[in-house]
Amino acid sequence: MRIFSLGETALTVEFGTAISEHLNQKAIALAEHFRLNPFRGLIESVPAYASATLFYDPILVRSEFGEFTSSFDAVSSLVANALEILDPNNGGNSRMVEIPVRFDTDGEFDLAFVAMSNGLSMVEAIGIFTSVIYRVYMLGFLPGFSYMGTVDDRIAMLRKKTPRTHVPAGSVGIAGRQTGIYSLASPGGWQIIGQTAVAMFSPNADSPCYLRPGDNVKFIAIK
Repeated sequence: MRIFSLGETALTVEFGTAISEHLNQKAIALAEHFRLNPFRGLIESVPAYASATLFYDPILVRSEFGEFTSSFDAVSSLVANALEILDPNNGGNSRMVEIPVRFDTDGEFDLAFVAMSNGLSMVEAIGIFTSVIYRVYMLGFLPGFSYMGTVDDRIAMLRKKTPRTHVPAGSVGIAGRQTGIYSLASPGGWQIIGQTAVAMFSPNADSPCYLRPGDNVKFIAIK
């Protein structure tokens, strides 16, 4: 584990560098700890695959914790105290979420390419994809964009060499052994295999992001 500064207003706690449910649970638990127990000056705590980043106002932190020589030292001390009592199982309630997907059997996007590249039919590729329950490791890139894993090796695909300039919202993609859902229309280089009508980001909702880190997702094929 290492703790390092991410500029003058953020600190990152890195638990490791692997894609691991155990490390991800630690990251979520630490971010959740500070969400529930904020210190003066904390702006936001954000979990990632195997790390958590605390964003803070350095002026407020310095005024609150004047015994430290810097805001980074003050937040580092708070993190060290939190880590001593951290329960990795206290990462919030993990939900099972089913997401209906209309797969790209008409060939508009990349399902046929993904299947052909792996020596499969489209039906086989869909069957492999929907047979797995995926963990939401983190949100990022776009508001509500979910990074999930782990895609079966038999359908894992590299990103496109030339990204699309427009990927519709609701597109379900594969990149390496990750899968994710585009929450908004944007450019993107993931291999698109289907579409969902479920809104991944609703800015006016009480919980704007449909998925959250730690959720488990089951994709359901629909016609």
